[in-house]
Amino acid sequence: MGHDYFQLTNKVCVVTGAASGIGLATANLLAEVGSKVVLLDINEESGKKAADDLNKQGFSAQFIKCDVTKSEDCQSVHQQLEEEYGKVDVLFNNAGIIRRKNVVDLEEHDWDLVVDVSLKGVYLLSKYLIPLMAANGGGSIINTGSGWGLKGGDQAAAYCAAKAGVVNLTKAMAIDHGPQNIRVNCICPGDTDTPLLRDEAKQLNLQEDAFLTSSGADRPLARIGTPRDIANGVLFLASELASWVTGTELVVDGGGLA
Repeated sequence: MGHDYFQLTNKVCVVTGAASGIGLATANLLAEVGSKVVLLDINEESGKKAADDLNKQGFSAQFIKCDVTKSEDCQSVHQQLEEEYGKVDVLFNNAGIIRRKNVVDLEEHDWDLVVDVSLKGVYLLSKYLIPLMAANGGGSIINTGSGWGLKGGDQAAAYCAAKAGVVNLTKAMAIDHGPQNIRVNCICPGDTDTPLLRDEAKQLNLQEDAFLTSSGADRPLARIGTPRDIANGVLFLASELASWVTGTELVVDGGGLA
């Protein structure tokens, strides 16, 4: 009977950054528990393939190309979802990017890119989808923060700033939209084996496998995370088991912050 709490049958779940990594794993998991998944990404080829793969397995998935930093793209998503489904039940604001540099070495355009994708993107898509969510009785929003949104990290100034912003934006949204029966929470992953983490190794001129191994070595669970590890946390926050959970951060990092 407890398993039923994780079922999201016929719920409409929107996932950004869904073409790879944590977003892709979460889209797959949400589809497996019965939801209609809408995958958003700027990578059209990979996003379409991800949706096609889910549909071939008998799940319900749709891809919409969306740059979450552009207001017109987010408005278009709202219009398409309203026409196609008439509602949104779960929004996973997951799109993000990282540049491994300190403030002296970081170029202004890279600062803007990191903050726009990771923080502004949460604001914009929420701005246009919350009214649709509220009109249908509420829902759940999960924003992707980071362990580095809760503590500092080296050579990642823009990323740390953006993710700290996501953490506190989550709290503000939870306060503002709780009366509309919308829960807003933040998931804070530790190092997870994704294309984003592997790209960090390249940015730091480090050997990829050694970088991944070292990233997990000092954690109590002695490994880095898998995208599915994070997706499991998202499912909890989206599900009825988290019906009285809002305005908080769920750290999923193998004990790294501990």
